[in-house]
Amino acid sequence: MGEIYAAKTNHITNPVGYALKPLVFSWKVKGCKGQEQRHARIMISKEPTFTTLCFDTGEAALDSRAARVEFDPQPCTRYYWKVLVATDAAETIESDVQFFETAKMEEPWTAQWITCDSSQQRHPIFSKRISPTRAVARARLYICGLGLYEAYFLGETSKVSSKIGDEYLTPYCNNYAQWIQYQTYDVTEQVSEGGMLSILLGNGWYKGRFGFSDPERKEYYGSEWKLIAEIHIAYQDGTNEVVGTDETWSVKRSNLWFSNIYDGERRDDTLPPTPECCARIAQAPKGRLMERLSIPVKAQMLRKPVALIHTPRGEEVFDLGQEITGIFQLRVREPAGTTIRIQTGEVLQDGCFYNENLRTALSEYIYVSDGKEKTIVPHFTYYGYRYVKVSGVSNLSCEDFTAIVLHSDYESIGNVKTGNALVNQLISNVEWGMRGNFLDVPTDCPQRDERMGWTGDTQVFSATASYLADSFAFYRKYLYDLYQEQLLAGGMVPEVVPTFGPSKCSCAWGDAACIIPWNVYLFSGDKTILENQIESMKAWVDYIRKIDGDHHGWRQVFHYGDWLALDRAGAVANSVYGATDEAYIADIYYAASAQIVAKAAAVLGLEETRQNYQAIADRQWQVVKEEYFTATGRCAVKTQTGLVLALKYHLSDNERLTEQMLRKLLRDNKNKLNTGFVGTPLLCNVLTEHGMTDLAYRLLLNEEYPGWLHEVKLGATTVWERWNSLDENGRISSTGMNSLNHYSYGAVLEWIFRHVAGIDVTEQGPGGKMMRISPKVDYKLGSASAVYDSASGCYRCGWQIANGDQITVTVTVPFGAKAQVILPYAPDSVYHDTDNPLFETVENGICCVKAGQYTVTYKAASPLKKSYSVDSTLEDLLAEPAIRAFLSNMMEVDMIPDLAYGLTLRQAAEAFAGGVSAEQAQRLNALLEEF
Repeated sequence: MGEIYAAKTNHITNPVGYALKPLVFSWKVKGCKGQEQRHARIMISKEPTFTTLCFDTGEAALDSRAARVEFDPQPCTRYYWKVLVATDAAETIESDVQFFETAKMEEPWTAQWITCDSSQQRHPIFSKRISPTRAVARARLYICGLGLYEAYFLGETSKVSSKIGDEYLTPYCNNYAQWIQYQTYDVTEQVSEGGMLSILLGNGWYKGRFGFSDPERKEYYGSEWKLIAEIHIAYQDGTNEVVGTDETWSVKRSNLWFSNIYDGERRDDTLPPTPECCARIAQAPKGRLMERLSIPVKAQMLRKPVALIHTPRGEEVFDLGQEITGIFQLRVREPAGTTIRIQTGEVLQDGCFYNENLRTALSEYIYVSDGKEKTIVPHFTYYGYRYVKVSGVSNLSCEDFTAIVLHSDYESIGNVKTGNALVNQLISNVEWGMRGNFLDVPTDCPQRDERMGWTGDTQVFSATASYLADSFAFYRKYLYDLYQEQLLAGGMVPEVVPTFGPSKCSCAWGDAACIIPWNVYLFSGDKTILENQIESMKAWVDYIRKIDGDHHGWRQVFHYGDWLALDRAGAVANSVYGATDEAYIADIYYAASAQIVAKAAAVLGLEETRQNYQAIADRQWQVVKEEYFTATGRCAVKTQTGLVLALKYHLSDNERLTEQMLRKLLRDNKNKLNTGFVGTPLLCNVLTEHGMTDLAYRLLLNEEYPGWLHEVKLGATTVWERWNSLDENGRISSTGMNSLNHYSYGAVLEWIFRHVAGIDVTEQGPGGKMMRISPKVDYKLGSASAVYDSASGCYRCGWQIANGDQITVTVTVPFGAKAQVILPYAPDSVYHDTDNPLFETVENGICCVKAGQYTVTYKAASPLKKSYSVDSTLEDLLAEPAIRAFLSNMMEVDMIPDLAYGLTLRQAAEAFAGGVSAEQAQRLNALLEEF
């Protein structure tokens, strides 16, 4: 019997207290006999038994990726829902009962914002005794505390207070002058017992130092701690009570006397208790208070150190063996007055602790012991780290320390494994980079004095993120943040979102406003994200159009360009700007964003908008061609990134020439990349899409600098910001801007999913409804297998090479979906196997299949392993690093003219060295056969 799984409301499992308009349901089906849905039915009730229905779609052609229902829920109400699916095999499958619960919505607050003396350093604890007068049916806590808050409850019969909920860093990070989120907690159990509700406040993004636009501003959004809360109690007799924040709440001081995101926390347990005083009514913060959009930040896993290192300087340093983002817990038992200092870092230098690349971020925790055994845990900060230096603790042990990994609670849906251990480590590094930087905001890095939502970084990574996780709800919040900033800036998209101060913009960075929602739509199949963002998308293009005017003004303003590329001739060490003309990049992204707006408008049925923005795109594409391409189609921007952009957007009238130019540039660079933030994420995809997968594999498998596996061989456990973040000896190359956890270059994992494993999400089938399955095999890689649980269900694709030339391909297509399968190196004869269901419908070499599992094994139509001899071309020989090194002992390989690369080694010898004898050829062939 089949099973319905991943049933979600607005792409969240059983959401409580979220903004839920419009209301969209989604689900997936597996394990049934049928291949597709005949119809489905959604029912909504206030009762889990569904005795009385609030809403019923009836049997209808509902889209499992995103079924919108026209139902208006009431505030502060839990609704239960389920879906029934009928298949083409006469099955009826019923989901488990799900729920969603509304928050206050438009209901006015009876509580008041309260505060205390915020000039004191010791962080406040606001308290109120909750004493129910009758038997409690249900109770909810609606709460927001600024900067950050944690809520605790001490029951009447309890000795220790317990934290309410399992979230960290609430109410999360946004532009608090625009909007502020409140959270909803089920506190029925706590309120039923009665006891003391306490709220601890910290500084966080609101009240602490953050950002670098205004470094002297120590309290960015506000200088006061503020709290608003309502406890809604529904009694079993049908009566209700609301307990809200007001002057009757008491305030005392905690032992936490310092906190901020960059610098950590300081706690002194020798501080004397403070007398309680009454809370004061506060002025409401500037931003509007609304239901949450942020998905929870939770503790996702615990890790113990792999070693306790005693460094040459006499330091004691824990090594986690993996760079993470999060906090920790440390058990201490030191005499009263002992100061314990905990510092975090990413890398050791000369075997000793190091964190100078964190710049001004102290990234520490300081604790003064009261002489009692304690387990200390930070509350209102987080760290990006692998190494932890601890001082002030005697008899330190790995058993005393536990790392707590924090990240937003997204659902992981994709993974890939290959036959190459280094590539597998790279994949792990990308996954850890995402974990480390998806902490409410998609940050650039989690450790230094930045940790900001750089638009360019997450733009280039958004497709990769959507292969790895259900990213809809996470990006929904970020894109809302982004539009709020645009509303303040005339449509401009700041370089970081939220901004935290004056901000400029740039092409490729600001284009996140269009590229991210389009990617989210492609991977989810839910056009709601486009409806939410279409005004933001238009506003960005309109902003560019205004700046561009009639004289190409957009080219003439600041742009980051191909940030951190390595191709700028004569650049100083650690230069940040690439060689690709920033104006060229700006003009292309202007056109690309206008094109996306037109496509989004088409999806939404906005024909006039589609026509308007398509016209903008068409004009701008023509501008690019006229400015940067010759009449014969030659691109004037002769860099790897310049040519990649030309090929991606089909800008040249002679693509064959452009492909040759790119191949030559790579060859001239010894088949190594020199691209930056713009070019690198596109590079391998474009190469494959233009028939140069061999070059893409060379780039992936290159173990020398610069390259992904070079980092891995130097011990990276996350993706680096720079290709040379560490040099060959493991030395930090720069402290000015050097993060060892920066996921942007990890966008290569999109290519690994899309082309190595072959699970290619397309515009023709958003949300995986129609998938292109086209794996690109490589002899050196040996094998690849991927799982991608798309919005339509779980796809699997794997390939393996055996006996040198035998390929086995396995494919799984989920219920309700279809796929076009293109087999690599398949001989014509394989398609004649009528007993294999994979070949039931074949059109022009494409296998058109429905839901099911498929396997085929065949002998490759052409050799998979390259063999080398004196009759191999210099192009092929010199592309292999080991052969290049071998031949460099015989010739000046760097001095070979372009026209010679098409010659065989034998022909080159005849042309330039008088030929090669039969005996010499035999010896060379024997040596070359070993490669």
